[in-house]
Amino acid sequence: MAGQPDTASADKLKRRASLVGAAINVLQTAIKITFGILGQSAALIADGIHSLSDLLSDLLVIIAVRLGSREADRDHPYGHRRFETIATVMLGGSLIGISAAIIWHVLERINTPGSLPVPDVATLGIAAISILLNEWLYHYTKRIAKLTRSKLLLANAWHQRSDALSSLVVLCGIAGVLLGYPLADALAAAVVALMVAKMGVGLVLDSIRELVDTSLPPALVADIRAVIMGIDGVEDIHLLRTRQMGEDAYIDAHIVVDSRITVSEGHCIGDAVRDELISRFDDVMDVLVHVDPEDDQDFPDCGKPIARTAIQNLLAAYLQDAKTHIEDFRIHYLDGRVEVEVILPFALSEQPEQLAALKTQCQLLKTEVKRIDNVWLFFKI
Repeated sequence: MAGQPDTASADKLKRRASLVGAAINVLQTAIKITFGILGQSAALIADGIHSLSDLLSDLLVIIAVRLGSREADRDHPYGHRRFETIATVMLGGSLIGISAAIIWHVLERINTPGSLPVPDVATLGIAAISILLNEWLYHYTKRIAKLTRSKLLLANAWHQRSDALSSLVVLCGIAGVLLGYPLADALAAAVVALMVAKMGVGLVLDSIRELVDTSLPPALVADIRAVIMGIDGVEDIHLLRTRQMGEDAYIDAHIVVDSRITVSEGHCIGDAVRDELISRFDDVMDVLVHVDPEDDQDFPDCGKPIARTAIQNLLAAYLQDAKTHIEDFRIHYLDGRVEVEVILPFALSEQPEQLAALKTQCQLLKTEVKRIDNVWLFFKI
């Protein structure tokens, strides 16, 4: 994650890129629509509306960044990054509506071909200037989007690239009319509208996938799985869930470790998994690791397990001769069964009669309590 700006710096960069884009799009919208009306070019007017949609997207980015950059709180423990996703859905919907309006206007003009106006030559220059401005703005915004890992800003950059392409279409349409093809301008306007609609549909679909917690791309998930399996102490992964929230990714992993290690060692392995994923993948913001002693995903439901207090009472009842000597006991819940390890003083192992009695009592406990599969005796030096 080296070279990545901190959250405050990233938000500042995103706001600055949006403000620069907004200023340029205000200028472009005013010039294109004004010269489109004066120069009688439907395609240039449509392109001006496209620039207006980019201006709206800049404003949405500014608002979404301000809302999304707020720290996590009690009501929003995962933060507020989804505000950017919601803003992207709104932006995509507005683009689809704008494109439909443009196409409707174009169809009306085509239905009356006799009244199709001839654009002014000056509109060619406006379209050419727009291409240059938007191409520069695209590269500027894309650079900051990659630096800050902002999907919303990257989408905005592609808006600006589509604006450059639409201006190129407008340039061709106006040139076509001037060369004697009266429908060229109207057709260019329709092409621009379809480009805007395609962009809007893509934004809406991508954002909906994020809102319904669609998994990260399969190739990335495979890389995450490989990194987890490469960590010392991880024997298997039986559940791996991923999701996206704004530019951040979140992971839930169920790892399998040796069933005989201590809780603290299992916790240490889980921390190693979390730290390695966050350091290896820039988009990963948090990892929840669940440590399992076995892959229990397909095990049948065996009901409520025997609680520690109940096992303590069973040991006291069945191991009466040694109950005052029991220093500790450990329980293993494995394969739907229970194993108990009883810790006793080493001195008891040197008393054959008492040791034989203990073995008999342990066998009786296993026989009469069906859920207990094994009772192991350990003697502490």
